[in-house]
Amino acid sequence: MALQAAVKGKLISVIGDEDTCVGFLLGGIGEINKNRHPNFMVVDKNTPVSEIEDCFKRFVKRDDIDIILINQNIAELIRHVIDAHTSPVPSILEIPSKDHPYDASKDSILRRAKGMFNPDDLSMFGADNYST
Repeated sequence: MALQAAVKGKLISVIGDEDTCVGFLLGGIGEINKNRHPNFMVVDKNTPVSEIEDCFKRFVKRDDIDIILINQNIAELIRHVIDAHTSPVPSILEIPSKDHPYDASKDSILRRAKGMFNPDDLSMFGADNYST
């Protein structure tokens, strides 16, 4: 399946802090499309929330992006925009950053899955302390 996505030219994009973006860029995910727009955004403490929202919306509209990785602490800043995205593609995956550990109770995918599964099933994903 990954090969099929690679053949079609589908990308992974990243919205994250500098360490996260550099790590993924060193891993080879960095691309710039024909309009000279990158598939990543480095967010720091001075980045306006509106700029993060605009970048997220651009990534969602791009047909060459299948997965958007976003640091969970940054996702919290634009939670209303992420929750409004209901399409399965691009998939939104919230990841931890070096300074902010992963919190399963804030993950939008786990919140959606909670309605589909027994809460005991989600405990294997670290969501055992999850409450509605």
